Amino acid sequence: MKGELFKNVMSGDWEHGERQLQGYKLLLRHTEIPRDIVFPKVDNHRNSALHFAAMINQDNHKPWPIPGAALQIQWEIKWYKFVEESMPRPFFLRANKDGETPEEIFTKTHKELVKAGGDWLTSTSTSCSVVATLIATVAFASSTTFPGGTDCRSGKPTLENQTSFQLFAISSLIALCFSVTSLNMFLAILTSRHQEKDFGKDLPGKLSIGLSSLFVSIASMITSFCAGHFIDVLEAKLKYLAFPVYAVTFLPVFAFLL
Repeated sequence: MKGELFKNVMSGDWEHGERQLQGYKLLLRHTEIPRDIVFPKVDNHRNSALHFAAMINQDNHKPWPIPGAALQIQWEIKWYKFVEESMPRPFFLRANKDGETPEEIFTKTHKELVKAGGDWLTSTSTSCSVVATLIATVAFASSTTFPGGTDCRSGKPTLENQTSFQLFAISSLIALCFSVTSLNMFLAILTSRHQEKDFGKDLPGKLSIGLSSLFVSIASMITSFCAGHFIDVLEAKLKYLAFPVYAVTFLPVFAFLL
């Protein structure tokens, strides 16, 4: 009975990966099922728990409801490492009847997912790097331009003491810095070899930093435009009506977050 429970948890036949993960955690905490009894259990093909963890992606089974092949393989690696860390080290190199270790099975069964993850990252990084390049170009031009011109004697901006000008200058610089950071992250992803181990932390981490930096640069660029526009309408009687318009311009940013 204990062996069947163990096999059902590890076989990957559950509807969602979260349920499988919680089931395995429950198995680890169960005081009536000692680890030294459960973990040595193997099936008729001498597959251990780690072999089953490596077989999760067989038959195009996708237990993790996560969009994108790159993030899918990341969670597959996390699940495999979680099971691996809960087992004694001698099990890592134990082969089944076919002479395959858990690591070899994982590499074989996830080969297509790794390829799909690499293609997805390449496509996403290419598109985002184009956007980051455009923002960096505009931000650089904005950061070297002074609304209102400069004083002919001192060479300083004539509106340097205005709050809107200071906001314009700071937001332009932030947009430039974060867009360049984002571009560097996406270029690092594009030049990566996209190996299986890279999907554990390296590539998802770079993707997260790249997307976050891109979002900050977009928000900063919009802030810069709004501040620059407010300088132009500073003397207008209807200048305070510009604030609702500025608020509307941030709707795409909120849509990006959602």
